[in-house]
Amino acid sequence: MDLSTSLGLIAPELVLSLSGLVLLLFAAWGGDKLARTISIATCIALGAAFALVAPAVCAGASGPDRMAFGGQFSADAFAGLAKLMIYAAAGATLVVAPRFFERLGAMRAEFALLVLFAALGMSVMVSAADLVTLYIGLELNSLSAYVLASILRDDERSAEAGLKYFVLGALASGILLFGMSLTYGFTGTTSFAGIAVATAGGLNTGMLFGLIFVLAGLAFKISAAPFHMWTPDVYTGAPTPVTMFFASAPKVAAIALLARVALEAFGTQVDAWRQVVIFAALLSIVVGALGAIGQTNIKRLMAYSSINNVGFILIGLAAATVAGVSGMMVYLAIYVVMTVGSFVAVLLLRDAEGRQLEGIADLAGLSTTRPLVAWCLLALMFSLAGIPPLFGFWGKFVVFQATVQADLVALAAIGIAASVIGAFYYIKIVKVMFFDDPADTVKGEADWAHTVLLVVCALLISPLGYFLIPWLGNIATMAASSLALPVV
Repeated sequence: MDLSTSLGLIAPELVLSLSGLVLLLFAAWGGDKLARTISIATCIALGAAFALVAPAVCAGASGPDRMAFGGQFSADAFAGLAKLMIYAAAGATLVVAPRFFERLGAMRAEFALLVLFAALGMSVMVSAADLVTLYIGLELNSLSAYVLASILRDDERSAEAGLKYFVLGALASGILLFGMSLTYGFTGTTSFAGIAVATAGGLNTGMLFGLIFVLAGLAFKISAAPFHMWTPDVYTGAPTPVTMFFASAPKVAAIALLARVALEAFGTQVDAWRQVVIFAALLSIVVGALGAIGQTNIKRLMAYSSINNVGFILIGLAAATVAGVSGMMVYLAIYVVMTVGSFVAVLLLRDAEGRQLEGIADLAGLSTTRPLVAWCLLALMFSLAGIPPLFGFWGKFVVFQATVQADLVALAAIGIAASVIGAFYYIKIVKVMFFDDPADTVKGEADWAHTVLLVVCALLISPLGYFLIPWLGNIATMAASSLALPVV
């Protein structure tokens, strides 16, 4: 494949790279007074990348013709669908962030650029077909994320979140890099296709250790238990728009990358990694559910909620079938909408002075003081719990259906039983909003952009979302089919 063809396949990444470099010059020249303009321009760049990716997703693009730079980069439908979610989540972050930071007098020109470069790193991650490409994308995303977490320089919580994320993230990167070096040492290649060929005859001890370390490093990135310890502190300490970004876009990128590594690089040894994924899935469901029960801070509760949801997504990966990967992508799409909507609702919780309120107690009686926010949040919480007829139920249904079809009935049964635990803390929030005496602390004026985004998310996860099932299921199945899935 010639260079021009490869450049054509990475057109979305080129748009993001060139836009980021140009806007970086404007930020250096104009300073923070151009922050809002740069945010708008970044949204346009993300929209352009979205438009470039969409045709490949709708066409179910796959095969050797979608490989760029000698097989290091895959621009198939699976990567494309993940990119659409990443760009949408990044765009939503840039919509809600300016007003939040302007109230604090901390709106900086580099914020939008960090989101842009993080999205670029995630875009490379999901298209990685080689361990080197994987690490480049992962580190580009991580370096941007470390700065985003600590972007409020005068806030001790933000600085603490950034430091914890950096230290633990560096540890996880080291573990991942060690696993990659072992894999390369015992297979003789960094290509996913080459690793699959080298491991087809079985895993020796070195390959097995390499697989375990790679899975452990990626488990940190998706905050799957037992590698979840950083998530509650970072989500609580980081600014709320940054937390919304962390809970959505990087989650999609890391899960898609994990699926590609497991199914393409180690696809010939499903039994070797399936037990690790099942263990992490069930532990994440239980730890996320039990950890959230005693929380009093809604952002910290949402951190445990994200851990819980990662467990359900990993159940789809454990199936290692087209239906399992398709269900996983459907769940991810619904999860991104639910997460963005939930954090937008949190952003609307402000006191009379405009200070952000994060305590669950501050939600008391919200149904009488802010009925629109309360009803939208009710729908989002019930959807996260997987309660029908809300759309979140469908995400869990397709994942469990694929698991049963893969003859993992016990796993599906345990997952369904464990999901009941998680319903408790979601219902607790609804009880506080609708049945407790009003705290009357939420007095801040609602921003129209936040309100519109909240309503859109609430409508998408309402029963109206079921009208999207044929379309969403079709593109998710085409995306799953574009992977080199193992025969199990």
